[in-house]
Amino acid sequence: MKQFFKMLLAVICGVLIVNLIVLSILGGMAGSLAGEDGNVVLPKSGVLAIDLSEITITEQEKPADPMAMLQQQVPITTVGLYKAVQAINVAAEDPGVKFIFLKSDHSTTGISAASEIRKALENFRRSGKAVVAFTEQPNAATLYLNSVADKVYMSAYEGADGTFAGLCAQSFYLKDLLAKAGINVQLIRHGKYKSAGEMYVRNSPSEENKEQYDRMVTSIWETLGKTIAESRGLSFEKLDKMADNLSLCTPEDYLEAGLVDGVLTRDSLKSRIATLAVAGDFKNVQFIPFADYAKAKVIPNFRSRNKIAVIYADGQIVDGKGIQDVAGDRFTKIIDQVRNDSGIRAVVLRVNSPGGSVLASEKIKNELDLLAQKVPVIASYGEMAASGGYWISNNCSKIFSDATTLTGSIGVFGMIPDLSKTLKDVAHVGVYSAKSHKHSDMMRLTRPLDQAEYAFMLRSIESIYDKFISLVAEGRGMEKSRVDEIGQGRVWTGADALSIGLVDEIGTLEDAINYAASAIDAQDYCVLEYPKPLTQMEMFKISLGQTQEHDYVRAFQEMGKSQVLARMPYQVVVW
Repeated sequence: MKQFFKMLLAVICGVLIVNLIVLSILGGMAGSLAGEDGNVVLPKSGVLAIDLSEITITEQEKPADPMAMLQQQVPITTVGLYKAVQAINVAAEDPGVKFIFLKSDHSTTGISAASEIRKALENFRRSGKAVVAFTEQPNAATLYLNSVADKVYMSAYEGADGTFAGLCAQSFYLKDLLAKAGINVQLIRHGKYKSAGEMYVRNSPSEENKEQYDRMVTSIWETLGKTIAESRGLSFEKLDKMADNLSLCTPEDYLEAGLVDGVLTRDSLKSRIATLAVAGDFKNVQFIPFADYAKAKVIPNFRSRNKIAVIYADGQIVDGKGIQDVAGDRFTKIIDQVRNDSGIRAVVLRVNSPGGSVLASEKIKNELDLLAQKVPVIASYGEMAASGGYWISNNCSKIFSDATTLTGSIGVFGMIPDLSKTLKDVAHVGVYSAKSHKHSDMMRLTRPLDQAEYAFMLRSIESIYDKFISLVAEGRGMEKSRVDEIGQGRVWTGADALSIGLVDEIGTLEDAINYAASAIDAQDYCVLEYPKPLTQMEMFKISLGQTQEHDYVRAFQEMGKSQVLARMPYQVVVW
């Protein structure tokens, strides 16, 4: 017995030591950028540095991953998109900010978010201050963001060449690979453009899928390319030819083409920055890290009685109460909480989702409809508002979208793999199903669907599709036949979605918030974010798998669209 208590005491002490170490690490991370009073310390004046290789602009700000430090990795700093835009707006009026130094190479920030940052930088320049950009390996995305700058410089070093060859989106097809493993994926869908399941049942894209993806890539290129060309005083046709002919290889090529204003070594760049900062010598130049500046300068106006809630539907729409995706049961509670807050006078629904569960989407939409009976609800689209993302938001009073947002995909599909050959020929496993009824084992993956079962699934798919186009017809004030025509599972860019009436205006999250403020005639307002951002301790628990999420799709999180294979035994999705 004494030995048992000694062992128990040792375990308790070990747990306490681990917790103290973790808390020490977390405390060190929290205080690494702060002064003794916990506040960020900024120089009185300097150059605001936005280096997108060191920070990521995300929908909502997230704490640094505690596991990164435990694994001796540099944690990625995130800045919420709205906070980032507000920080640039503040910097325009801040006499302590001399100019902005922008470096966008190796950015993990999405194109739609980058376009919102670009618009904020345009406004910054209108204040009379300069934006100076530097690049080492330019491509279409970095040139798009850098083209907003007054001056764009490129590294003179060998290897600083980049690849400017336009845009490319690839998809892979797994039918033969799955067949070798004995897997037969049964796809039931409505929508000839509904392509999410094609990768499992084809070896190449359908003609409809090729049509929509070719148009999407072309539309996004038109947005980026025309902006670059106009900003740099070039014709779009000339820029097109440069990409087609692989004309841009060396730094001198970019300089000759007019896409950069100078080719500089490290020392000459330092000298240029010192001159622009009127610092005499580079060692006298004070750089202000952008994340620190945003943290110190962007403070919500809590004194205002006008509260505008921004609800971030960021991620895959799933069933349950999971805390990392747009979980139906969790989000209905969040929306209900917002609806019951008498101080909230308007809501912006920020959608950045490829869709997911029909059931979860329907729950969320019903709550949003109830919310819209009380306050104005305006939608703002990020990288994508597809399928379930469009389902939940199409009834908003006004929809803002970025020109590159992947929008629509009004369609439905379901998939169920048949693993009978895998079990028999590969795993050499026999299966017997004791059934109370003829079709009791139809969802067990151990045999193919028969004709009656396929018809049963198709009936569900057709019913959901009819509901989807009816919702859109009502929400967008369109004829149902017209929605069916532009639906069929097709994905549109925001620019094309505007022309067919799926969105109302090309605009940013800030535009949507400003519109919400005007809708309630508010001169000042406080923006409240939902869901509440996770704490570092919550992030740590997630990293350790100590959350209460029981969504079995989580194990397939890194597999992108192939997550749908894990949604078994069966789930109908709007994706």
